[in-house]
Amino acid sequence: GFVSFQKGDWPVSGERIPDLVALTMGFSVQEDLSWPGLQAGPLFQRPRANVLVVVRGVDSLALPQSVASYPLENPVPFTLDSVAETVHSLFAEDTPVVLQLAPSEERLYMLGKANAVFEDLPVTLQQIRARLSQDGSVLSSLPLNSLSRNAEADLLFLSEVQVLHDITALLQRHRHLAKDHSPDLYSLELSGLEELSRLYGPDSPQYRDAKALLASVLQKFGQDVYGLYGNSSVVEVVTVKAFEAPLTRKSRSILESRQISNPGSPYNLAYKYNFEYAVVFNIVLWLMIALALAVIAVAYNLWNMDPGYDSIIYRMTNQKIRMD
Repeated sequence: GFVSFQKGDWPVSGERIPDLVALTMGFSVQEDLSWPGLQAGPLFQRPRANVLVVVRGVDSLALPQSVASYPLENPVPFTLDSVAETVHSLFAEDTPVVLQLAPSEERLYMLGKANAVFEDLPVTLQQIRARLSQDGSVLSSLPLNSLSRNAEADLLFLSEVQVLHDITALLQRHRHLAKDHSPDLYSLELSGLEELSRLYGPDSPQYRDAKALLASVLQKFGQDVYGLYGNSSVVEVVTVKAFEAPLTRKSRSILESRQISNPGSPYNLAYKYNFEYAVVFNIVLWLMIALALAVIAVAYNLWNMDPGYDSIIYRMTNQKIRMD
């Protein structure tokens, strides 16, 4: 296929995960990633979607044996902002989906023209809570076992499951987003399990049930994504018990849409490099040289022109004066 993950026990470092996602989507990275787990296919055939789900509060999930898994070392917090910016700058005229979502922190970050579709997505905990009580919510279809509909932590976990369900449901309704040529990027951070572990303990029935439930939900979520994108997608699940350092991140307004590659930053940085720069530079350079040579050639010929031979206006200059 497009890219393939080889089975093995090669550890992947937390801070290199954004580079791994970028390489999977066919983008270049600043620092080479010499990691044998990723095998690239044809350069011009890359996955149409990449979905990264970070599950906090658990070391591993019972996913099927066919899924390639790797140990995570140095679990520092990371974001896919750099990949999101690349997708947006390269495919600004198309409709790439760039969705970064952390329901527990009510954090949603979106770029591009596909925003309108996801405006219906419940984002704040209040919205998701309301969504859970509606018809067709996951509460009616999932086996809750020891999880309660009334406990705050249980509802936080279930609300994250609901968001996973709603994302694929929205894409089912707007299939054109999955069928276009621009790649889509989804980054989801789920911390409901972490909250359950802290409240009930890692040996509690609630935590065990939630862990099993999330594994089956993520499996179905992955299958739905593959179905929508015609198997041209990559779904990664990163499980981390706890991040080593707190992630400091400036908050962004919900459904914020940025149309420029570099907003006014406090450091007065230059705009991001545009890959068409070299093309435009060459066109302008050689056009200028050609025009300059043309002006020189015209000026030279005008200077050395014999008006009698070369101009109809001064035709008289080379006629002999007739003598009577």
